Amino acid sequence: MTDRVIDDADAVAVTRVRPAAVVAFVMLAFALAWLAVLPLWLGDGLAAPFSFAILPLMMTTPTLALLIVLLVLRPLPRGRRLRFLGVWPLRPARRVIGMSLIGLFGPIVLIALSAFLAIALGWVQADLTGFSGFAGALEATTPDGVPAPPVQLIIALQLISIPVVGATLNALFAFGEELGWRGFLVPALRPLGTWSALLLSGAIWGLWHTPVILLGHNFGRTDITGVLVMTVGCIGWGVLLGWLRLRSASVWPAVFAHGAINAAAGMVMLFHAAGSTVDPALAGPLGVAGWIVCAVAIAILALAGQFRRQPQLADPAAPPAANP
Repeated sequence: MTDRVIDDADAVAVTRVRPAAVVAFVMLAFALAWLAVLPLWLGDGLAAPFSFAILPLMMTTPTLALLIVLLVLRPLPRGRRLRFLGVWPLRPARRVIGMSLIGLFGPIVLIALSAFLAIALGWVQADLTGFSGFAGALEATTPDGVPAPPVQLIIALQLISIPVVGATLNALFAFGEELGWRGFLVPALRPLGTWSALLLSGAIWGLWHTPVILLGHNFGRTDITGVLVMTVGCIGWGVLLGWLRLRSASVWPAVFAHGAINAAAGMVMLFHAAGSTVDPALAGPLGVAGWIVCAVAIAILALAGQFRRQPQLADPAAPPAANP
């Protein structure tokens, strides 16, 4: 399949999914997310000992919602589901592999830039020589009588492990979200136009996090401000993940990118000075520093015409999806 330029006027060439199926998917994903997190709301919140299992469970709810919609409403013919969702086939392989590498390493670079931007703007008091903040945390977790390992070595190992974890364990959990958000929702919204699909899917993705954000996850804010920060952050990152999806015609680059974002999210904490605090709503990759870096990356891609250059998302000669 060769690349072709698709702009908003060409949206008719994209497989159309009935609006009822899209609405049902979003509502189910939201409802299942609240259901998954309900034990935390009824118990001790994020302090509950089983919270470590609830959060990965929540990440599977978009895929579970999608499976229910596919089985009940059947918005896509069986023979075209994997292609529409970007799961298979992985061809041309060079394009999919290349975009997957961009997806894996690109977010790590952007998150590093956001960390140093936060330092430059004075939102983070940094110690780039002794790494005293991280060293203190490391010593606090080291058993008494056991010398703490050199902090520089641990930081180097942490940085090296980011792409490894992002491409393996984190990608496994990220797939539960990405199959729903970028695999299904982005191309389902594509007939509205590229920008509408990317912005709307990003906003939905952000709001879907509401049940854990209101418990203090990510930002330590248990009110609407945390939800708003998360939503704006997800719009920015969602545009970039959506670009990976549309530019590659595959969901896998977005899966690896999501895994890398989660793996690198705490990078700024490696550099802060002892005794200082870090506000993730300002300095984190989903906070203001992340917003700025994402906006610059999106602007560069837009100026380069990258949002107009998409592989054909569906065979225009094929009959549109309809109820069997």
